[in-house]
Amino acid sequence: MILLPAIDMKDGKAVRLKKGDFKEVTVYSDKPYEIALEFERCGAGFIHLVDLDGALAGHSVNEEAVKKITSTVDIPCEIGGGIRSIGAIEYALSLGVYRVILGTSAVNDPDFVSEAVERFGPERIVVGIDAKNGLVATHGWERVSELTAVDMALDMKDRGVRTVIYTDISRDGMLTGPNIEQTKQLSEKTELDIIASGGVSCMEDLERLNDAGISGSIIGKAYYEKKIDLEEAVKRFS
Repeated sequence: MILLPAIDMKDGKAVRLKKGDFKEVTVYSDKPYEIALEFERCGAGFIHLVDLDGALAGHSVNEEAVKKITSTVDIPCEIGGGIRSIGAIEYALSLGVYRVILGTSAVNDPDFVSEAVERFGPERIVVGIDAKNGLVATHGWERVSELTAVDMALDMKDRGVRTVIYTDISRDGMLTGPNIEQTKQLSEKTELDIIASGGVSCMEDLERLNDAGISGSIIGKAYYEKKIDLEEAVKRFS
């Protein structure tokens, strides 16, 4: 199981939100690249970046912070948040990230995902499925659709997608443990590489995800609140 420590960016700073609420912001650093360096020192093989401002604006916002991170560390990064066109994908990749995460755009325009996979390859395109009560949410989690996470994932698979980041919004930033049951169900029903996001609070949560056959896990608040020793976790699970 691959571990992806996360840096969520707002106004150029590393922050965390509670349940995706932009009013519930905790700032952890005004130098996100320093956190990325620490992730690298701990042995992380991938870094998960989120442009929170971009998710709401619909276009890249924290470019300078992203460029500083990708030019500072030698491990690959992925980024999501506001990437809704081929041009936006090209621009994100030009900042030095290895792959991009399509969220709202994948819900609103599935054909766009097909085009992106065909153009850039499945290793460069990841789809983020964020759900509330099993239903897909979009636009920085501000809107909830009538599409189920499983149905969307199966559609994405048909379009050439191999990797899905699944976030249970009710668990995100709450340190209450990931939704193992729904994450495992998504993995088994789709046979995609599912990366769990939201709620990981301790090493036992990682162990449960690993035992459930989940391909990867994003670690956010648990790292910042010192609930998980990243170096130890990487040695244990990667």
